[in-house]
Amino acid sequence: MPNFKFKTPSRNWLIFLSVTSSFTAAVLYDRFHKRRAQQRWCNIVSHIAQEPLPTNQMPRKITVFLSPPPGDSLRAAREHFHEYIKPVLVAGAMDWDVVEGRKEGDVRASYAERIRKTRRKKEEKSGLSAESPDEDQIELLRGKVGTKEWEGAQGDLVLGRNTWKEYLQGLHEGWLGPLNPPPPALEASESILAPNPSPQEGDSNANSPDQTDPPRPEPEKSLPPSQLPPYISPSAYNTCALPPSIPESFSPSLSLPFPHLLGFLNTPFRIYRLLNRRYLADETGQKVAALVLASSTRSYHNGFNVSSSASEDGSPSRHGESFVGVDRQQKREQEDILKDEEKDWHKSAWKGDEEGEGKRVWRDKVVIDGRLAERMSTFELTREEEERAKADDGREKNGQSLLKKLKVWVEWEEETGVKGWEDGLVDGNGQ
Repeated sequence: MPNFKFKTPSRNWLIFLSVTSSFTAAVLYDRFHKRRAQQRWCNIVSHIAQEPLPTNQMPRKITVFLSPPPGDSLRAAREHFHEYIKPVLVAGAMDWDVVEGRKEGDVRASYAERIRKTRRKKEEKSGLSAESPDEDQIELLRGKVGTKEWEGAQGDLVLGRNTWKEYLQGLHEGWLGPLNPPPPALEASESILAPNPSPQEGDSNANSPDQTDPPRPEPEKSLPPSQLPPYISPSAYNTCALPPSIPESFSPSLSLPFPHLLGFLNTPFRIYRLLNRRYLADETGQKVAALVLASSTRSYHNGFNVSSSASEDGSPSRHGESFVGVDRQQKREQEDILKDEEKDWHKSAWKGDEEGEGKRVWRDKVVIDGRLAERMSTFELTREEEERAKADDGREKNGQSLLKKLKVWVEWEEETGVKGWEDGLVDGNGQ
């Protein structure tokens, strides 16, 4: 046998092994606690999947709104949804419908058209068909067999600040805008309205067989939803009357963070976020669990930005409870939701040649109408549910041996438990 001599690694090998092992340990540590956080919130909602559902009732279906982050494709939003959001939804046996947009403005146009279809169905004043033939047939079949819709709050899940802006503008456009599209602007109206010159009687070439007919204009191609202008501009929200079919309260909405940072110079920040994804998984899982449980909702907060100005004598005056020269501007909570994500957006989100109000949804300022803002609400966890989540986390930490934790931590062995709905992460007791 060869004579192997054990010796101390060289300086370069020690540096290499130290850096690689430290980074690998940090990644494995973060991945372990990330899966534990998801497991905790999946256990909180897993009992809903065990509840029986009548055969003549549709399950609860939420609407998920996804759009590509600025400077990237829709794939990034889909991967974020499958990694952080889907496990909790599947654990609670939730059904969902996805509204995707491949570019800026698609989500706004799709959501506004959905609301207009609902208004046409209730009001029946528009000449356009309320729904497609396929949807009509499905509703007729469900009505014949006696299938009922879910009674209760459905919920809207919005991912990212850019999608949240489109969601708000689509909400206002659908409920405050007209049902029919506005008439398109006629370009070169003079040439269109001008009569065609009639051939002269003495012109011998007028009736010649060699004369060809003028070319017919080709029919205009229908533009995609993102390139269609909105039915109403944000500055006209306050001047529009509410439709008679508007409900007293909208379906509760939930906005989820979507941190997405691009650029080579941002590599240190991206590495830091890579090693701390457990906090994002915990925050996202908590909010999604609140949506799945739907045990408590609250209205969005309203505040005032007060900028006082001095009176004529130089000192602010007060009469009763109102200030003289005070500009009270009401600010809604919906305006600042996920606003910190804008500083991470790619520079392409702030550039563009499209001008006009309402065309650049991501770049424009959020405009909220008070009448619609009062009808909006969001989900939240109750105190009992938060305490139950902490108790489940404590039992999970104390219920495993050190060797078992080490094997799961380095992914040599999977966590015990029966998986429920696909990746539902249901524990071994089926709870």
